[in-house]
Amino acid sequence: MALAGQSAKNLADKHDRRKVPWFMTQIYTLDALPKNIKGPVVTIGNFDGVHKGHQILFEMVRKRAEALGGTSVVMTFEPHPIKVMSPKKLKPLITVLEQKKELVASQRIDILILISFTLEFSDISARDFVKEILVSKVGIKEIVVGYDYAFGHNREGNMQLLKEMGREFNFEVHEVAPVYAGKTLVSSTSIRNLIIEGRLGEANRLLGRSYQIRGEVIEGKKRGKSLLGYATANIGLPEGLIPREGVYIVTVELEDKLFEGLTNIGDNPTFKEKGLSIETHIFGLSTTIMHKQIKINFLKRLRDEIPFASPTELSQQIKKDIGEAQRFFKGQETS
Repeated sequence: MALAGQSAKNLADKHDRRKVPWFMTQIYTLDALPKNIKGPVVTIGNFDGVHKGHQILFEMVRKRAEALGGTSVVMTFEPHPIKVMSPKKLKPLITVLEQKKELVASQRIDILILISFTLEFSDISARDFVKEILVSKVGIKEIVVGYDYAFGHNREGNMQLLKEMGREFNFEVHEVAPVYAGKTLVSSTSIRNLIIEGRLGEANRLLGRSYQIRGEVIEGKKRGKSLLGYATANIGLPEGLIPREGVYIVTVELEDKLFEGLTNIGDNPTFKEKGLSIETHIFGLSTTIMHKQIKINFLKRLRDEIPFASPTELSQQIKKDIGEAQRFFKGQETS
């Protein structure tokens, strides 16, 4: 079934299983925290990817808050702490900030606290972090964290300390076990590796959704429609992680409509060019979308990007790729 022209309501339904509008309060400084938050149940982390493991944390936070008649709270950091502490070790992020906020909101969280991570903040001891921030400022009633949670200066705080302080300051600690998809640990690291390898189907299974990049449509080489017969939308290279070079079956979100399409990531070897580009042929779109923002959801990798002897041969291959994508969207799985 073609998705072109799908309404905003249907698009929202597709991405929110609960089909319920949700407003999430976003707080950017601890001083802006409301006084006397009702029964805060908190989880803390970087949450890069907002994957299935993170979603289980959020679900428990939400359920515990509902049981208490309280408030579900997610605390995260910007920029990623590694960017501040060891910038050379920072890997491309799976989710850029705006998408992370959207994904947290989609989990029906009441409050997102976005802490500015600085060298000064990194010096806060684990005990002071709990006492001065979680207890004094947030008023924590319960906390939900993963099995490997560490916090405070030099990550000195561990689960044992958190539970000790829970007894001292009268808040409950819930520890969530590791989450597996089959035999694969659901983690940002494993998802990142799969995306880099182009194994988007497996990555999406761990994410619980399609991997997405987003960007502004920019001017390309102007040969898609005129030379190859297929118009393409080029986007500037995004901030986050870019999948392995190749041709992918995708959907494209544009102004609250969802379209089917194909995306090529590579350096156009047929035309002997250098420099990575991201080009998307959007099925059923005939209007100009220059400088508009689009979101590309990666569903499946079709093939490597390879050089062809001529533009005609490339055009013929694109036609075959489109046929495969159309069969995929009709539920006729490609090999």
